[in-house]
Amino acid sequence: MTAVRPALSAALGGCTIVIAVDRRSSELASALERHGATVRHAPALTIESHIDDDALIGATRALIADPPDVVVATTGVGFRGWMEAADEAGLQGGLHDALAGAQIVARGPKARGAIQQAGLTADWVAESETSEELGAFLLAEGVAGRRVAVQHHGSGADGLDELFSAAGAEVVSLTVYRWGPPPDAAAVARSVAQTAQGEVDAVLFTSAPGAAEWLATARRERALEAIVRRSRDGTLLLAAVGPITAGPLVEVGAAPLIAERGRLGSLVRAVVTHFGGGGAPALETTAGRLELRSGAAVLSGSLLPLSPTSAAILSLLFAARGGVVGRAELAEALPRSGAGDSTHAVDVAIARTREAVGIPTLIRTVVKRGYRLDVLTPGETP
Repeated sequence: MTAVRPALSAALGGCTIVIAVDRRSSELASALERHGATVRHAPALTIESHIDDDALIGATRALIADPPDVVVATTGVGFRGWMEAADEAGLQGGLHDALAGAQIVARGPKARGAIQQAGLTADWVAESETSEELGAFLLAEGVAGRRVAVQHHGSGADGLDELFSAAGAEVVSLTVYRWGPPPDAAAVARSVAQTAQGEVDAVLFTSAPGAAEWLATARRERALEAIVRRSRDGTLLLAAVGPITAGPLVEVGAAPLIAERGRLGSLVRAVVTHFGGGGAPALETTAGRLELRSGAAVLSGSLLPLSPTSAAILSLLFAARGGVVGRAELAEALPRSGAGDSTHAVDVAIARTREAVGIPTLIRTVVKRGYRLDVLTPGETP
């Protein structure tokens, strides 16, 4: 029987978080759930292993027959996959000997770890984890006339082959895995629609291709503009594991949160700190500091679960920042708002929302106009 891991905090209580990730998604989801989040899986791409690919095995045999001068490892998972492929083909010993005499460079600490795991030593590591830094280093070293083996990540479209070839190197290209279609395209489409509609608090990304494809789905579903707008006004957190992953988000005008260390643990900590440490938008009200999430409100540090209707009502009032929201606009947020007496339905929804937050005076009635949050003016105290 699998032991249930204890909750760490309620920092993400009331938050719905979309994980646009395939690899290690269960690990990431578990870490978020231990802080109270509700997680939805919507990976826009899958990783397809090519360890049995004839081209990969053929390139490996060629390197054993004619060892490289330089080996470039771009990812830990890719380098380990290459070693596994060699092992399955009975080539591991020969490949190890061929690589042992080469200069080995790694694109970040994960690739270095995989190199060490294979019984080899990385001679240099790109601490920025970018192909640009790695390429610049080798060009400065000089690659003309040298045989350079490049283990690619994803599709291999990182520009290294072309860069080294143009500088006079003989390049041997190795693609260990490729990006494939999403496991559930409908789930991805639902996730972008729900994100645009305000039903999602955060979307997490761990690869640039995955982020680009999720955004492409948002564009096809006509949801991209709303998602970018929510990102920029702070009501949606788009979080990336590193600056490379954040690239497609920045390109569409979003304002992503970027984890400092490029690790899943760092990404989780950044998200927890954002929601649990005052990073989310808030209003100072007569009832205390108010933060709003898709499934709850946080009032003076207390988590208050909300029904979808109450969450929709509070969202409109929150966006008005103390301004009056008319009954007609509030009615639009209610289920089946066109049926029956919409005025009465709004009044009932307001009453239930007041009950949910526990402080009726937080939502003020403005006679003949609508409702507003009782927001403090600058310098005013509760």
